[in-house]
Amino acid sequence: MSEMQDYKSSLSDVSSRKFETFSYLPAMDAANIRKQVEYIVSKGWNPAIEHTEPENAFDHYWYMWKLPMFGETDVERILAEAEACHKAHPNNHVRLVGYDNFKQSQGAAMVIFRGPIRA
Repeated sequence: MSEMQDYKSSLSDVSSRKFETFSYLPAMDAANIRKQVEYIVSKGWNPAIEHTEPENAFDHYWYMWKLPMFGETDVERILAEAEACHKAHPNNHVRLVGYDNFKQSQGAAMVIFRGPIRA
């Protein structure tokens, strides 16, 4: 087993901050975002889009983009809403959430568009 590595991240260094599961990896491209949406739909989870200013990502609730898309299974429609949110708020982080209504919790949450970091 390989040795665990410390990831240099701190609240004082805005550019080092990480969010959600995939933030330690390179930013997702369109194909990877599509795969995540397909996964959320395949699990029967309800997708939702949220956004916030990068400097508030840790300290505040994220803003809901419209209502959660209860029962939505059209991947194209979900992707279109995420793009619309990103276009309306280009300086914000945009997060995709998959709500598991059986466990009554988030089954998935990931930042799919990152706003510019202002140090």
